[in-house]
Amino acid sequence: MKCLSAVCLLAACHAGPSSSPPLRLGTTYTVEQSGALELLDSLAQPKPAVVVGPSGQILAAAARGDVDVVITHAPSLEQRLLVVPGHALLACSFVASRFAIVGPAADPARIAAASSAADAFRRIAAAAGPFVSRGDSSGTHVKELVLWDRAGGRPAGSWYLQSGADQTTTLHVADERNAYALADLPTLARLTGLRLRVLFAADTALTNPYTLYVVREPRAGPEARAFAQWAMNVARPRILSLRLPDGTPAFGSRPGDCTALGLP
Repeated sequence: MKCLSAVCLLAACHAGPSSSPPLRLGTTYTVEQSGALELLDSLAQPKPAVVVGPSGQILAAAARGDVDVVITHAPSLEQRLLVVPGHALLACSFVASRFAIVGPAADPARIAAASSAADAFRRIAAAAGPFVSRGDSSGTHVKELVLWDRAGGRPAGSWYLQSGADQTTTLHVADERNAYALADLPTLARLTGLRLRVLFAADTALTNPYTLYVVREPRAGPEARAFAQWAMNVARPRILSLRLPDGTPAFGSRPGDCTALGLP
């Protein structure tokens, strides 16, 4: 049922005959790799057809009407690609996780002593990294670019590497190269054998908010609205119960519920 590429054929994600087409859910690699998607999918009845990719690709698919519901974590892209053009019918404050800046235990840039995430990025640039970026228009990549802007400008140079890949792959590349990276904590917690260490996480700028959107005039019709309410009322509390290895919540709640969105 579940496809792991944003370019997969959605029809191939659904196995077996049905009297009506399945609801099409588009979501991100961090939702999948953090374990949240597995939990959501195990609870959903009927199960949606799922497509997974970077937030930018998922939001572009939603704008084309190729998915009915999305869960993404790139607020600026969500506004530009979905909300402002009027492609979203409903926006629901779903959950939030946290990012951290990870790197080698030796911490040559001394980011553990940074005063903010932006200061940590300035230290990495001053020390010439290395730093591994996803570079894929994902929510993680968008957050990273915001932090670089706050740090004083976009990075350049041989020390700045782009994996063009998902979060798990990017963290493995950073680990192999003794490099820094921006990591989604619930995703990082599911990886084993890495030498990477969480070096800086104490900044509200590292909050990672997920929003669920119902696409305007979805193919699935009322089922999309029903799924949104089910996700908020049933799946969300279960996702909020997930824990990191230290016992702290993997995800936090966000204020608000679902808000109807008007046309531009």
